[in-house]
Parts: sequence; structure tokens; C-alpha cells
Amino acid sequence: MPARFAFVVFWLLVSMLRWGHAQQLQTVNFATPSRSFQLAIYPIAQERGYMREEGLDLRVINIAPTTSVQALLGGDVQFTGAGTSAALGVARSNAPLKVVIATNDRVLQWLVARPTITSVKDLKGKRIATTGVAAIATFMLKQILTKQGLDVNKDVTFLDPGQGNQLSALLSGAMDAAVLGIDQRYVGIDKGMKELLFFGNEVKNSWGTLATTDKLIKEQPKMIAGYLRASLKALRYMRQDRDGTTAAVAKFSNISRQLAARTYDDLLSTFTRNLAVDDETQRNDLNIIRQVVGAPDAVANGRVYDFSFANEADQQLIKSGWKP
Repeated sequence: MPARFAFVVFWLLVSMLRWGHAQQLQTVNFATPSRSFQLAIYPIAQERGYMREEGLDLRVINIAPTTSVQALLGGDVQFTGAGTSAALGVARSNAPLKVVIATNDRVLQWLVARPTITSVKDLKGKRIATTGVAAIATFMLKQILTKQGLDVNKDVTFLDPGQGNQLSALLSGAMDAAVLGIDQRYVGIDKGMKELLFFGNEVKNSWGTLATTDKLIKEQPKMIAGYLRASLKALRYMRQDRDGTTAAVAKFSNISRQLAARTYDDLLSTFTRNLAVDDETQRNDLNIIRQVVGAPDAVANGRVYDFSFANEADQQLIKSGWKP
């Protein structure tokens, strides 16, 4: 057989094998409500090849929280990063959903105020911009302020200036303080505003949760397990490689490398060890959710959370000695 012909046959066979392997990958759609730092775990798992190792091809799709839960229930996506919305769905209507990942065990929300307000007590008689008067973060803030001696029904006024307008309302003077996420917090601080408190230091709750359906857990446990292993590998990679992570976050979140590095340094310590939180944290989450939906009792932990896949993935990686 001529050498050139043999070479061509060889590469045709290689290409066919690669094509066949690609055909075996299962497409998994992940709905993300934002491009925040903690949600970068999943595109990192895809880019590093961890999803492929599990036979998965991850597609990241931007969908609003409520819509993403509807898409999850309809089978159009397999996971949503709007885990809190999923938990609310369980509490309100017994939706067949489970939270299977908690990326953070500290709440990534901050209360930032005008520079003349130097303490929580100074908030008396003031207006606070929230992400919604019935939002999870608002109920958490009420809990925090109550512990610090304020009557949240009389001493402060909670207002919703509209989606994404919390910082501008604060900077303009229309509000005296605002509940902000990490990006708006940086801008506010850089413009002279004062950080009054970090929710993560005040409450024991989870953040950055991911949910799937009871149906998928029952019918496709291998896929769920593979997704968790890939995600946990990505988390371990993030802890080990600052430069690689900041580059990936800058790309995913469409921010500068400098801001991505600042975020990495500030938030890496808020990530859970194995993408799960303990029973106490789960109960605290569900107590807040009970208040939001106005239910007399909180639902049981096991009805909303299933961290068995995360715990199993952690044990498997430890046993195998896997390192990024």
C-alpha cells in the first residue's frame, strides 16, 4: 500500500473514531440567570474537558430565573443556576425539583450606604434599595437588622427601584443604602460609598445553588453524577489556578482580567468544600423561604435538597487522588 494512501486511510479512521466519540456525548443544557463568578464553575468544567470525560457536552444558556425553572420542568434544560427559585417552587407548589449543588456557604450580598451613614443604627428613618421587597436577600436583611436592634417594620423603609437600579438609586441620593451584588458593590465602594455589612458574615445560608428535576435524578443518575464530578473538578481547579480561573471568569462574565482577579481574591473563600452545605444551613435556607411564601411551616430538607451526588463525587475524587 503506498505510504500516502496509508496515511490518508489512517487519518480517516482517526476522524471516524473522533466523530463516533463526539456522537456519544450527551448534550446537557445549563440555564444560568447571570454571568456571576460562582456560576463560572460550569463553563470552566466544559473548557477544561471535565464534562467530556463524563460523556457530557455542556451548553450554557442565559435564561431569567423563573423562566429557567419553567424550562427545567418542561425538559428543555437539565440544570438551572436559579436554585433559590427552584426551592421556592417546591415550597409554593410542591414542584418536583431538587437542589443538588451549593457553590457558596456564604451569602454574596452586601449592604452599602451613603458615606454619612457609618453604622447600622444610622439607618433608622432611612430608605434601603432592595432587589425586591419579597426577595430572599430582603428577608435575610430584615433578619440581620432585627438582630442589630432595628424594628424593620418601623425604623427603615424597603423599596425596589427596579431591576439593576439599586446602585444608581444609591449614588443619586434617592436611596440611603442598597443591597448590592459583588460587581455593583465594587463600583459603589470605588465611588465613595460605605460598606455597612456583608451578608455572608451575618447569616448562615447558602448561595449559588443549582437545581435539577426529580425525574432526571430517578431516570438519569449517571448523568447527574457525571455532572457533579466534572463540576467538583472545576472547583478544585479554581482553587489551584488563580491565573487560569481569572482568565476564564473574565471571558464568561465579560469583565476585565483585573476585575476578575479582584473578585477571585475576595470570593474564593466563600466556596463550599464539596458543593454541598450542612443540614443547619439547609434549614436556615428553608426558614427564609417559608417566610417568603408565607407558609406556616418550612418544608423538610430532603424535599428540597439532595447533596448525595456531591458527597459521592467528593469521596470518589479523594479516593482516586485526583488533582487538577
